[in-house]
Amino acid sequence: MSFLRTVLNDSLIIHPPGFYIIGFETFPFIGVYFIFLSFVYVVTVLFNSLVIYVISFNHCLHTPKFLAVINLAVIDIVLNTCNIPSMVKIFLVKDNFIPFNLCLVQMFVYYAFGSLESFALAILAYDRLIAICFPLRHNSVNTLRSMSCIIGLTWAFALGVTAFSTGIMTRLSFCNSVRVFSYFCDYAPVFRLACNDYTMQWSAASFLTIMILVGPFTFILLSYVAILVTVFRMKSLDSRVKALATCVEHIILVAVFYIPLITIFTIGFYLRLIDLDQRVLSLSLASCIPPCVNPIVYSLKTKEIKIRALALVRINKIGTDQCKSKPLRINK
Repeated sequence: MSFLRTVLNDSLIIHPPGFYIIGFETFPFIGVYFIFLSFVYVVTVLFNSLVIYVISFNHCLHTPKFLAVINLAVIDIVLNTCNIPSMVKIFLVKDNFIPFNLCLVQMFVYYAFGSLESFALAILAYDRLIAICFPLRHNSVNTLRSMSCIIGLTWAFALGVTAFSTGIMTRLSFCNSVRVFSYFCDYAPVFRLACNDYTMQWSAASFLTIMILVGPFTFILLSYVAILVTVFRMKSLDSRVKALATCVEHIILVAVFYIPLITIFTIGFYLRLIDLDQRVLSLSLASCIPPCVNPIVYSLKTKEIKIRALALVRINKIGTDQCKSKPLRINK
């Protein structure tokens, strides 16, 4: 194998032409799984695009909450586009090789938008916190401008931290195996293949895990503690039910995203009760399913989006019926 060699800090750094993704090589019925992933990807793109279209073209939905929903929908599309097509390509073309630079790009996009997904759920928790705990100041505190600033800051932070974490991977030398046991060019499985010291990369991976999971999840938990305290102080039972009803779709999204990841990391990485094959399959599902489920939950549980989407379907149906009912004119 030919290697690209560069010199950094007077030490020889060996970069291979690329890596081989071998996470799915031993799975039985892998064809069925990739068909399922293809379906998940189509649903992800269609439903998230529908959510973006409905919110963008209805001025009634131009509110801070739905700006946060659009942010989540864009992140969902990019996150699944980063992973699923490459996994399906491995199955269809039987080519599991990924060039070195493309590996770093995939690594950056996956972790950047995985971080943004977690931050997006925290932003939606912030929206519910302000709406329920500070209803009189909601319109003055939670504005489109402030929400845009919060979303912009999370993007800048996530992209910056992930760019640094991915960039330091170029300091590693790969002189032995180039077989990555994962479903994509994963950070930890790649740096463990290095034949020089990867303490810095391990520290970055640990920080990235805390940033993606612990930080936003802690904020969400504290937000719901404050929301529950406020709700139980309400005198009317009807007011309590209405306030909690506005949080249902967000709680579902949080459960779908965090529970599988926390379970896998706890059981698989710390208790080591899951073998490598099951861990790869579980992580691939945990990363691909939430972007597919999120728009469906918001379409079905959010009254405003559901009404606008149904109205859009009716308008298109009426237009189609009118086109069919028009008589065909023949020019003499």
